[in-house]
Amino acid sequence: MTMLLKPKRGGFLRPFGCGWFIREYLLGKGPYGSPKIDSEFGAPQAVIFHDYKLALMRATAFDRATRLEEKKARREQRRVNPDNIEILAERYLARMPYKAQGCRYHSFVVYFSNIVRLGWVELTGKETRSSFQDHYPMGQPQKYFRLTNPGRKATDSDWANPLRALYSRI
Repeated sequence: MTMLLKPKRGGFLRPFGCGWFIREYLLGKGPYGSPKIDSEFGAPQAVIFHDYKLALMRATAFDRATRLEEKKARREQRRVNPDNIEILAERYLARMPYKAQGCRYHSFVVYFSNIVRLGWVELTGKETRSSFQDHYPMGQPQKYFRLTNPGRKATDSDWANPLRALYSRI
């Protein structure tokens, strides 16, 4: 029997995948400490990306802190202290660079455009002024996106690889 090298969810070295996060975020569940949104109202693409990166950072810091505390507890022959895990996680989170976790913005935009082409996400019609427009008034406003019914019904494997789902239709 052969074992798959890639985990079922999250890919390599990621606690969770980008597609899974987008779906849960747009459902309004607030995954991994991200803010809960109104699923009918939606959220701008840049905000989703920012919250995705922060959630990845929090999950990675907590995972590293847990592993270190378990290792220390085993070596010192004591119980694992959850307070130590919290302190270590905060220390890791403070030192973690923003760009070191997850994808770059361009990769996220490409991923997001694929799920828009699949019809899993749609524009809500709401727009707000972006911070870019403060310096360049003719810039694009932030457009809000929400999850569609086909996006809610799509499987986890389709969300993990939207290109496969997109090109299997062609």
